[in-house]
Amino acid sequence: MNRKNRRVAGIAAGVAVTMLGLAYASVPLYTLFCQVTGFGGTTQRAEGTSAPATDKMISVRFDANVAHELGWGFHAAQATMDVRIGEPVLAHFVATNNTTADSTGTAVFNVTPPEAGVYFNKIECFCFTEQLLKPGQRVEMPVQFFVDPALLQDPDTRSIREITLSYTFYPATNKTANDQAALKTN
Repeated sequence: MNRKNRRVAGIAAGVAVTMLGLAYASVPLYTLFCQVTGFGGTTQRAEGTSAPATDKMISVRFDANVAHELGWGFHAAQATMDVRIGEPVLAHFVATNNTTADSTGTAVFNVTPPEAGVYFNKIECFCFTEQLLKPGQRVEMPVQFFVDPALLQDPDTRSIREITLSYTFYPATNKTANDQAALKTN
């Protein structure tokens, strides 16, 4: 093999290795991008509110889903709540293990409209950890959140009057919640 062919082969191998590396890095990088920007309805995580509550109200609708193979019942304790923008609020979801064995689930979440994701902040949520339920066990799972008042200043979101917070529980396996979310959107 002459020198020119070896150089082309080396460049091609380098490009292939780079593309393989980027393919493996794409899921965590996309997840990080969504968490930072709220893209695709990804909510934010917060320690608490950073601005005082306003007198403006917004309706938050709750949606609960569960993958059939998990064998759980899962629903929101309330269908909707009218909340003051900027005020921390506590909502509850209820899960029941309808199987005869211990079962561990993990929740994937998002908000719609997607533009609201960057302004929807969770302080505490059952979705931050896997949930283990014993056979027949019924648990109430709280989520504490607030809608950032900056939503009212953004031209793309200031006309939003309702946000839907949606959860889907999947069996916890060696796949991460992000892998499950990717399967859900495909």
